[in-house]
Amino acid sequence: MNTRALLLGGISALLLGGTMVGCAANGGSLASAGDRSGVAAAKGAATNAGKAQTALARRDGGAAIGYAEGAVALMPQSAEYRMLLGQSYLQGGRFASASQAFADTLALSPTSGKAALNLALSQVATGDWQAARQTLATQAAIIPALDRGLALSLAGDTAGGIALLTEVARSPETSVKVRQNLALSFALAGRWQEARVVAAADMAPGDVDARLEQWALFAQPAAASDQVASLLGVRAAADSGQPVALALNPARVAPGVPAQAMASADPVEAVDAGRVEVASVPAAGFSKVTFGPRQEVVQALPAMMLRPAGGAIKLAAASAPAAAYPVKPQATGSWYVQLGAFESAGVAKDAWGRASRRFAVLAGHSPNGMAFKAKGEDFYRLSVGGFSRSAADSMCRQYRAKGGACFVRQGAGDMMAQWLRQPGVQVASR
Repeated sequence: MNTRALLLGGISALLLGGTMVGCAANGGSLASAGDRSGVAAAKGAATNAGKAQTALARRDGGAAIGYAEGAVALMPQSAEYRMLLGQSYLQGGRFASASQAFADTLALSPTSGKAALNLALSQVATGDWQAARQTLATQAAIIPALDRGLALSLAGDTAGGIALLTEVARSPETSVKVRQNLALSFALAGRWQEARVVAAADMAPGDVDARLEQWALFAQPAAASDQVASLLGVRAAADSGQPVALALNPARVAPGVPAQAMASADPVEAVDAGRVEVASVPAAGFSKVTFGPRQEVVQALPAMMLRPAGGAIKLAAASAPAAAYPVKPQATGSWYVQLGAFESAGVAKDAWGRASRRFAVLAGHSPNGMAFKAKGEDFYRLSVGGFSRSAADSMCRQYRAKGGACFVRQGAGDMMAQWLRQPGVQVASR
């Protein structure tokens, strides 16, 4: 079965599906062009767009980028061409550029759910989880719940993703894709018993263990881009952003920043710019998540995953996994390494789970947290601490060396993380 189709349902099609472009794609069509230069620009843009789609079909991201950039340069107000440019950047593993292209697409076409979803997932791939969650929240009305639920989980809000997908799974709109996205969300949250139960609804019993092993690897990426790159079958590439010359609003470009050269596209003959579907062929040398065949007969969602109206969800309790490292003794210093500030303790918990699996320097340490307000909004700080100043500096350096972001500060009311405390008990971290 196709990996992306099973993991992301409709997301895979929206990420790299063909875009319908043509000579009328810019909102000011050939017929409305008032002079020869306008006609030539529209024709050249359509030609480049067609070539870009052909390159996408053969998974040649570099060539697709060159042609798509050429199309946008000729017709900068075309939402369709900018969508195609974003898809080309994704194919080339250039996630920062893809984020810019999809943001521009959404500015030109505010009701494009495809652009909004692609923007959020590109932001996930660049490690900007907070921006991704903000995009998913502000564009919730135009992104299907099936896609938005798993995107939330990939953006670090597994609790929100699970809640949304569970609601869809209980509705008449449930499907294999919904349940598999829900199962993967449980896996990303480390809730393996629930992941097993939901995955088994549509799989042969003998295949479930293999699926969970694959998800266990998928849930522990070494870099922010790994999961999205794996789903697309591409390699992440070094990327300084799309060419300044293609900015939708040039006034936003910082002064003194040199313009990045656009990828060159050779002159081409006009071609049919109809829809081209992208083949699901993994990039050479990249290890993708793969799955065995599932049963053809789709079973109903298990009764334990259903809840009556207004009732609570009843799920099988997951046994607590054995600790991978011994817990270190309680520290007595006053310095802390802050790892981030999140919208809620639940989101901070998800972030801690991923960070503690990815960064060995956190092994054995217990997370601390505290709620605070900034500009009228609630946040939850996540930290580890109780160190001496030198120990805190050393940990933060090691954390940064592996790609993390942190800073050192003195204690400011930090306590044992909320999810570790007994209800109603307030325990100081030191």
